[in-house]
Amino acid sequence: MARTCQLTGKGTRFGNNVSHSHRKTRRKFKANVHKKRVFLPEEGRFITLNVSTRALRTLQKKGLAAMMKDAGL
Repeated sequence: MARTCQLTGKGTRFGNNVSHSHRKTRRKFKANVHKKRVFLPEEGRFITLNVSTRALRTLQKKGLAAMMKDAGL
């Protein structure tokens, strides 16, 4: 599964693991992305999206049409 949200563009970020002695090693912060089927009422069909959990909450509040317009889709 792709680790990028199709609505917000949220993806993998990079940072450091910091030990107790402050040694730093590189690590990844992966986005919490899930594959969801969402109903598109304008076209009367379902579409499958890779969506972050934060985007799912916003999707329930605003609706798919408003989120797609904000994302430029």
